Amino acid sequence: MGELRALIFDVDGTLADTERDGHRVAFNRAFADAGLDWDWTVPLYGELLSVTGGKERIRYFIDRYRPDFDAPQDLDGFIAALHAAKTRHFVEILEGGAIPLRPGVGRLFEEARQAGVQLAIATTTTPKNVEALLVSTLGEDALDWFACIGAGDIVPAKKPAPDIYFYVLEQTGWPAEECLAFEDSANGVRSSRGADLKTIVTINDYTRGQNFDGAALVVDQFGEADAPFAVLAGDAGGSRYVDLALLRRLHGS
Repeated sequence: MGELRALIFDVDGTLADTERDGHRVAFNRAFADAGLDWDWTVPLYGELLSVTGGKERIRYFIDRYRPDFDAPQDLDGFIAALHAAKTRHFVEILEGGAIPLRPGVGRLFEEARQAGVQLAIATTTTPKNVEALLVSTLGEDALDWFACIGAGDIVPAKKPAPDIYFYVLEQTGWPAEECLAFEDSANGVRSSRGADLKTIVTINDYTRGQNFDGAALVVDQFGEADAPFAVLAGDAGGSRYVDLALLRRLHGS
């Protein structure tokens, strides 16, 4: 096994708590714009998160929860338009500064950059969402920090399929054994592990209690020196927060 070359990050729930007060709210605003009486409550959205991809989530909701819905003939186009409206609302939420990065994320990015460890993104969310989050939290030049941003419909099968990770590895030329992946959900772990990537999990309120079998380490957050993480599974070797020293130990173990 070579040295640790790169860190590949999921976005929603991993880099920022975007789901409950970001995506969910944006979906509801898009539904209201379209004159729909749909309301994705906090508990319902937790159930819908079992489906990856926004358009796929809308379709699942219609099939399971609204079989009475008088669907238009062009259902695909209807769903795509709803999702585009949702994306506009979500970007507005991000640009308003309502969603910060999770603790330790910015620090870990900066530490990796200073050490020459490369960064990439592997997510099912749309590229616009990724760009808006990175720019709103890290600044205009943040997109240049990442060797590859694999996002949205760029691959045919979304997580838990490993396709988005295979895409990032192919685009960068990085061997999987020289990378670490970061996820927040069981579907994410299935995706990254399907691409033979050693994976660190940082949970959130929606994914707490999911099955993270195969993860190298499960923590409640990346943590900071004055706000340590809690280790839920795996061995952090006495570390109090996720830094490159810990990641190199996990990578080499």
